[in-house]
Amino acid sequence: MSKWLPSLNALRAFEAVSRHLNYRKAAEELRVSPGAANQLVSKLEESIGVPLLEKRGRGLVLTPTGAAGRDGLTVAFGQIVDTVERMRGMSAEGRLIVSTTPSFAASWLVPRLEGFKAKNPGVEVLIDSKPQIVDLDSGAADVAIRFGVKDHGNLIVHRLFDEELCAFCSPGLAKGPPKISHLDDLENVTLLRWDLSEFEWASNTRKWNYWKHWLDQVGAHHINPGDGPRFSDYNLAVQTAIAGQGMIIGSTPVLRDLLEANLLVNPLSERVATDIGYDLATTGTAMLKPGVPKFIDWILEEARSQNVQNTFPAIAAT
Repeated sequence: MSKWLPSLNALRAFEAVSRHLNYRKAAEELRVSPGAANQLVSKLEESIGVPLLEKRGRGLVLTPTGAAGRDGLTVAFGQIVDTVERMRGMSAEGRLIVSTTPSFAASWLVPRLEGFKAKNPGVEVLIDSKPQIVDLDSGAADVAIRFGVKDHGNLIVHRLFDEELCAFCSPGLAKGPPKISHLDDLENVTLLRWDLSEFEWASNTRKWNYWKHWLDQVGAHHINPGDGPRFSDYNLAVQTAIAGQGMIIGSTPVLRDLLEANLLVNPLSERVATDIGYDLATTGTAMLKPGVPKFIDWILEEARSQNVQNTFPAIAAT
């Protein structure tokens, strides 16, 4: 049997007054008059049978009973607000948030979004391209795309690309002089580095973005990666490579558009298949929004159609 509850308006008024310990400030938050807020609290006190607030000097203090109820009510109303916001978000097909890295957004996702919009004109896709990992369970984003989702937990995860890393540069740099066609030629080239040390999310993927690890994987232990420029923004590293200022380690699937446009080339035969890849993650709650399954179906089809077929076997990572 459900227990009888006092008026929710009275409970809400008391919660606001208990935080501010001031009827005027609480009334401003509730958008009522101070007298109305006072009256609602009085009705709650009558309902419970004991005082909840007492005057002390010019201010208010909580009685022991009032103090016992304040924190629980604050948490409860906070949960109600969060729930209503989720319901509002669920009610509209037309908006979903995709969290991904700036490099993936710029190199692969954004250039293809027009195709999704053409098929789904009623769905608005917002790209959150901050490097930081978002908490999908909190509703901060509906979908996340990351390099190497380490712990699936209760997430729904789809693999977009199995990762394959190669050394890329501009066509002009590859032609030389000096010409770049063998690993030993890297000794005469500036190697551009992507520094992920400040990003906690990259702890399980960081090694794949360092030249030394890649060189070790292809058996070029004798080559010194040197002290080329270090970038925290991978897009800037890619643009520097396109400008002919050095070579980068890159993902073949993700950089495919730049390769097809002949802005970047892979002058070496060596490539490394990693034990991780680009994954799409979402939650069961997000999947209830009509736009999310549509987006996932679309991006999985795009990934399947855009996966690069190797013309020679990749070196298996160790």
